[in-house]
Amino acid sequence: FCPDGSRVPPKERCPEKGGVQRATYKPWVESLGRDHHIFLGQILAATRDSAFLDEQNKYSRLKQYQLENYLENVDNGWILQKAKFYRGAFQDEDENSWGGEFLKWVLTEKKLEQNNFFLLRQAFKDIPHKADNANIRKVRSLSMQIADSYSGFMNLRIKIHGQPVVSDIQSVIDFKKKNEQQLSDSLRIKLDLLIQEMTIMFKPADWQLLDNYIKNLGPSTTEGKEVQKYLNEMNQAGNSRMKLEIAARLLLDSRKMILTAPVKSKTILFDLSNKTEELLFRELSDWKPVDLNDLLHTNYILTMSAAGCGFIELWEWEKIEPVLKITAASSISVDQINEYLTTTRSALEWSTAMIHANYHKEIGIFEKFEPLVLGYSDDLVRSSVLLHLGQNVGLLGKFIATNLSLTNQVFNIENQSQLRGLNPGFAKGELVVVNSLEGKEVSSDKIYVFQQPPPDLKPVAGIGTVSEGNLVSHVQLLARNLAIPNAVLSQQNLASLKAYSGKEVFYAVSNKGTVIMKLAENMTQTEKTLFEVKKRADHKISVEVNKMDLSGTKVLNLRDVNATSSGKICGPKAANLGQLKLMFPENVVEGVVISFGIFKKHMEQKMPGEAKSYWEFLNDIFKQATVMEKSGTSKIEVDNYILMNLETLRNAIQKMPFLPEFESDFKIQFQQVLGKELGKLPVFLRSDTNMEDLKDFTGAGLNLTLFNVLEPSKIMEGIKQVWASPYSERSFRWRQSYLLNPENVFPSILVIPSVNVDYSGVLITKGLNSGENENLTVAFSRGAGGAVDGQAAETYLLKSNGENTLLAPAREPSYNSLPTTGGTGKVTTNFNTPILNSENLKTIRNFAIQVKQKMEETNGMQGPYDVELGFQNNKLWLFQVRPFVENKNAASALYLESITPVIDGEKRISLTQKL
Repeated sequence: FCPDGSRVPPKERCPEKGGVQRATYKPWVESLGRDHHIFLGQILAATRDSAFLDEQNKYSRLKQYQLENYLENVDNGWILQKAKFYRGAFQDEDENSWGGEFLKWVLTEKKLEQNNFFLLRQAFKDIPHKADNANIRKVRSLSMQIADSYSGFMNLRIKIHGQPVVSDIQSVIDFKKKNEQQLSDSLRIKLDLLIQEMTIMFKPADWQLLDNYIKNLGPSTTEGKEVQKYLNEMNQAGNSRMKLEIAARLLLDSRKMILTAPVKSKTILFDLSNKTEELLFRELSDWKPVDLNDLLHTNYILTMSAAGCGFIELWEWEKIEPVLKITAASSISVDQINEYLTTTRSALEWSTAMIHANYHKEIGIFEKFEPLVLGYSDDLVRSSVLLHLGQNVGLLGKFIATNLSLTNQVFNIENQSQLRGLNPGFAKGELVVVNSLEGKEVSSDKIYVFQQPPPDLKPVAGIGTVSEGNLVSHVQLLARNLAIPNAVLSQQNLASLKAYSGKEVFYAVSNKGTVIMKLAENMTQTEKTLFEVKKRADHKISVEVNKMDLSGTKVLNLRDVNATSSGKICGPKAANLGQLKLMFPENVVEGVVISFGIFKKHMEQKMPGEAKSYWEFLNDIFKQATVMEKSGTSKIEVDNYILMNLETLRNAIQKMPFLPEFESDFKIQFQQVLGKELGKLPVFLRSDTNMEDLKDFTGAGLNLTLFNVLEPSKIMEGIKQVWASPYSERSFRWRQSYLLNPENVFPSILVIPSVNVDYSGVLITKGLNSGENENLTVAFSRGAGGAVDGQAAETYLLKSNGENTLLAPAREPSYNSLPTTGGTGKVTTNFNTPILNSENLKTIRNFAIQVKQKMEETNGMQGPYDVELGFQNNKLWLFQVRPFVENKNAASALYLESITPVIDGEKRISLTQKL
C-alpha cells in the first residue's frame, strides 16, 4: 500500500518510500465500514490518523478497535480465529510504528489528554507502540476461554475474575493434574499459559522497573526528576501500605504532569501510568487491611488511584478527597464512617459510569451480532484498580453493617453491602432480572432489576438498577410518588439475582436504605398482612371538574394567568409560570396559553366515522368500561377495551381540523406576545393538564412536550399531538393508579420561546438523601431538558450550613442544543470540568429562598418544591415550580419503620478495631 494510494504486489516496491505491507480487506468488510460505520479486522498500518480517531463520530472507530481486541482475547481470535496466523496479514513492526506515531499525533493535534483522559489512557493500553503490556487481562481472557471450552473450570474462572489471590496458581495446577486425561492438547497449552501469566501477575511488584521510564524521560527533565523522587520514596518504604500510597500519588501526579509536559514526555508518562497501575495491582496481592484504620486508608488510596487512572475526574477527586483523608485520631463517629462509605461507594459508581459513558454506544452496536461484547465493561473494571476498590468498599459496608446492624437481607447473595435503597416501599411479585428493558413490555405487578432506568418507564411493582440515573429524574420522582421500592445495586449483584428471576418474591426498602428480598413463600405473617392492609388503605382521588371554566376560547397571554387559574382555565404549568412571571419577571420567558376551553370546543366537533362528537366518544369509552366491570369482565379485558378505543381517539385528535377563529387568534397572539410572527421563533409546546400536581399525585413527565419547534405547520400539528398525548397507554396507566376519573383529563398547552441554555436541571427544596427540609437537592445536565430524563446528571446536596456536597458527577457524553433553525442538535461533551460553577450554586441557594418565601406568601403553596430551571451565560431562567409530592403513607408505614435501624450518629468506633 503506497503513499500515493496505489497498490503493488508484496514483492514489488512502491514508487516512493513509505509503503507498508498488510492484508487486503474483503469487499464486504469494506462495505460494512463505508455503509454502516462498523469496522472489523482493523489493520492500523496505512490507516489515516484522523479516520481511525473518528472524532466526528465520538471516536467510534477507535473504540471498535478496542472492543475487537477484547473479543479476540476472550474468544480465541474471534473472527480472526483462522486468519490471525496468516503470514504477513499483520506486520507487527508496522503496527507498532504506526501506533507510536498515531499517539504522538493525538497528543500534538487533538489534546485528548485535556478533555478525555480516560479514553486516551485506555488507547495507550490497546494500541501497539512497543510499550510493556499488562498481563492482567491476559489472565482473565485465558481463564474465560478455558471455562467456555471445559465447564468444570467455571468455578475457578469465577474466583480468578472476582477475587484473585496467589493461591489460585496452585488451584489451577491442581486442576490440570486432576483433569489431565479429559483435557485436549489446546486446553493443556492454555492452562500452561494461564499458570505462566498468573505467576507473572502475582510476582512481587518490581518498582525498580520505573527506572526505565526515568531514563526515557531524561533524568534532568522536570518529569524525570519528579518520578525519581517517587522511586526514591518507594525504595525507602517499609511495607506494602506505604508503597501503595506512593503508587497512588504517582498515578495522580503523573496524570497532572501529562497535562503540561512536552509531547515526547506525555507518551512516556502514559506508559508509566499504565505500568504503575499494573505494579500497584500486584502490590495489592501482598496487602490485607487488619483494622478499620487500614481499611479506610486503603479505600482512600484506591479512590486516589481511580482518579489517577482517569475513572473519575480531577475536580471530582478534589471534591471528595477531604472526606476520605482520615486525620490522626483514635476513633471515628458513626456519621463520619457512613459518609465515608457513601463517598467511596459513589466514587466506585462514578468510575463504572465513566466506562459506560465512553463505550456503551459501541457495545450496543456490537451486541447485535456478538453478545460476548457485553463482558467488555466488566473486563475493564476487573483488570483495573476498581476490582480492589470494589472489594474494599464491600468490606467496609460489611464492617458497618456488622457493627451498626445495617444488614441487607437479599436471599443469600454475596456482597450485599453494595445494595443501597433509593426509595422506601414494599412489593410482592415476579422478579424479572434483565440487562435492558429496551423493547420489552413491563407489567405493573412485577419487580424489575436492570442496568439503567429508561426515561419512559410504565408503572411496575418494584425497581432495582445498576445505574440509578439521578434522584430527580421523572422515573425516580414517580417511583417516590407511588411508593415503589427502588434500590441501586452492583453489576455483580445483578448477575447473582438472575438465579431468582421468574420467581415470586417479596421486596422492601427501608427509610434508611436497607434492602430486603426473599422468596414470597418465606414471608412472615406480618409481611403477608401488609398486602391486605395496603389494599384496604390505598385510596384513589377524583379530579374536580365542576370548578373548571370552559367558556373562554381565546388564546391567553401568560401574564394574564396566575396560580388561581390552575385547574380552572389551564393546567398548573401555565398557571404557576404565569404566577412566576409576576414574581420573577426577569427570570421567566413570555408565553401564550391555549386553555381548557379551546380544547373542549374542538372536542365538541363531530368525530369522522362516528355519529357523535370526539368528547362523546371519549365519555362513552368509560361508560362502557363501567358496564363491563359490573358484568364481571376481567380487569385485563376492560383495560384492553379502554386502550384500544383511546388509541382510536388519539389518532382522530391528531387529524382533527382547527376551528378557523382559533387558528387566526393563535397567530395574532403569538406575534403580539412573543414579538415575532409564527415561523420566525422556535418554541416549546408543553402539555399542561388538569391532572398534574394534585395533592397526592405529581404526574411528572407523563404527557408530551415538543422541543424547539419552528415551522408553522409543525407548531400547528404539534398542538394536536399534545392534545392527544394524555390518551397514550403510559399516561393512562399512571393516572389510573391514583385517579377515580382518569377520563376527565383536559389538556391546556403552554407555548413559550426556546431558551438555548448552557445547562439545565431540577432543584428540589429538600434534601432527598438526608430527608431534611432545610437542605436542597440540585441535579443538572448540559444543554436543554437536563436531569429529568433519567440522565446521569451532576447532583449536589446543598446543606443549610453552606456546604455543597457532590453526590454524583454527570456521565452523559452528549447533550441537546436548541438551534435557532428549530429541532434539537446533539453536542458531544466531556467530564473534565463541572457543569455548575460556584456562582451558579450561590445563585440557586438565593433563588431557593425567594421561591419559598414568594410561593407561600402569594398563593399559600407549601413546600417542598420541584423547580425546573437553567442557566444561559450564567443567567438563571425559571421554567416551572410545582409541589414536590411524596407518598406519605409509604414513608411512615409501620413496617418500613420496623426494618429501619435507629442509629446513634455520635457513637464512636475505634480506628484500631479489627476487621
